[in-house]
Amino acid sequence: MSVYLTQLAILIGILVAGTAVIWVLQQRRSPQSALAWILFILTVPYLGVPLFFTLGVRKWAAGYSPMHYQPAGNVPVLHPLDDKLRRLGVPPATDENRMIFEFIPSEAHDALCALIEGAEERIDVILYRLETDAEARHFLAQLATAARRGVRVRLILDGIGTWRRPRKALNVLKKAGAEVHIFAPLIQRLATVRMNLRNHRKMLIADGRVVWAGGRNVGNVYQGPPGKFQRWQDVSFTLRGPVVQRFCEVYEADWEKVTHSRERWPQAVPPEEDGTALVQLVGSGPDHEHDALHDALVHAVHLAENRIWIATPYFLPTDDLNHALALAARLGRDVRILVPVKSNQPLADFARGAYLRELHEAGCRILRYQDGMMHGKAMLIDDIAWTGSANVDVRSMFLNFEIALMVYDPEHVAALARWFAGLEADCVPGIKRARLPRRLAEATFRLGAPIL
Repeated sequence: MSVYLTQLAILIGILVAGTAVIWVLQQRRSPQSALAWILFILTVPYLGVPLFFTLGVRKWAAGYSPMHYQPAGNVPVLHPLDDKLRRLGVPPATDENRMIFEFIPSEAHDALCALIEGAEERIDVILYRLETDAEARHFLAQLATAARRGVRVRLILDGIGTWRRPRKALNVLKKAGAEVHIFAPLIQRLATVRMNLRNHRKMLIADGRVVWAGGRNVGNVYQGPPGKFQRWQDVSFTLRGPVVQRFCEVYEADWEKVTHSRERWPQAVPPEEDGTALVQLVGSGPDHEHDALHDALVHAVHLAENRIWIATPYFLPTDDLNHALALAARLGRDVRILVPVKSNQPLADFARGAYLRELHEAGCRILRYQDGMMHGKAMLIDDIAWTGSANVDVRSMFLNFEIALMVYDPEHVAALARWFAGLEADCVPGIKRARLPRRLAEATFRLGAPIL
């Protein structure tokens, strides 16, 4: 009897593993990612199969409807990359926006406070992380005050990023009348195929007319005053103008995911009289048909003639992007990659080693920021730039729900370049060649990068 049970178990394992492999091949993913999952499934099927269906699905296999933006009409193309992004389903670039960067935590704190205090009708917030410290509690208290004066407050928190959250302050906020929802709570994730999908977007929209967004979450390290804790280097921005409508559309789509009902089509936002920012919002994630952000970056790197500067806390590029950067460096482009010496994710730090050493050997300048944590996300390619919530890693490019802002006007591209140059002054250049055991370990981790 035991022989038959063993044979039956083997047969079931083969069938399930075969089904999983077919599923992998049917999904749009990089060859690197597909090969990693197939090897994992075939080597240890009873572990690989459940992990794949828990961690490996992306796009509509996760059950999310595709993101739809309102038609923009016959809008002229404002930049060559704008045209390429439109072909990938991205809304057109818009000019006459007013944009202010916040490179200092206190500036981000003041910007958030001003938007909350000035809101008259509604405040819409989505965050990946909400810390349990004084800054986070102050933020929630401000939202509660706004709700009590009649402002409609909606808050979405990612279930994984905020599994530790200030529950007492959140309960006070709910009692004040705010609507709080968790994006894919842990129990829901365990019961579906959404375990590996995270909403990494961070933004606050006031009255549908002003948006605060970027790479910052809410907590002491992001906006807090100088004190006992080390504040992180990061980038956020405040925007007014036509592009705000696109942020509102992304928010409404996320609200629909957590409430299963769409409330409104966002209103168009008029241009700012003194607006000089020419920008384009690029959303990405399981709710977007194409991998527009990744594909646009690879395309732009291949076309670069002068510089490619990257600042990211976690660097785990796709093979396509990695090869494009190496080729650009060999062709004489000024390629710089700025990462923290030590981030808050030790596993990601270890896995990035093989990529950084390979690119260093190709001629890229590796810059390791040594004055604390560098959490900012930005990329400058010749005369354009982008910044937002996305890291330069496989997860942000292919798995997470993200937002990135393409910046085309010289004024704001120059502001990001100055920020980058300021960080470079506190960096250790280069990266040492590792000993054989570490190189082998890094190479092994690199094989698993698609499933980290």
